[in-house]
Amino acid sequence: MPIYEYRCLDCGKRTNFLFLKRDEKRELKCRWCGGTNMVRAVSRFATVQSEEDRFEKLSDPSAWGGLDENDPKSVAKFMKKMGSELGEEMDKEELDQLIDEAEREAYNMKKGGAGLSEDEVV
Repeated sequence: MPIYEYRCLDCGKRTNFLFLKRDEKRELKCRWCGGTNMVRAVSRFATVQSEEDRFEKLSDPSAWGGLDENDPKSVAKFMKKMGSELGEEMDKEELDQLIDEAEREAYNMKKGGAGLSEDEVV
């Protein structure tokens, strides 16, 4: 009984479908937008690594290769990678929020502020 993952071409989100028979045919409907324009996607898979191996992989300087600490998107991408390696993946909304906050902070810093807006100061 395989579970297949499909991506909706209308909204871009993924939905899983359980097929009880190999040759089962059915109408696929996106659970997010209800669209029927679905295409089969390659699912992610995991390999078993010890915690020590994961930390060693992150401590390797080559893992930091594309990181530009002055670019909020680069930092957010690296944080997503780090979270994934540590088993705490961020979803797209969390990552977008993180990028928006980092860009807002960088913008405020360029304007001569402290990086935080008035309502964020405690």
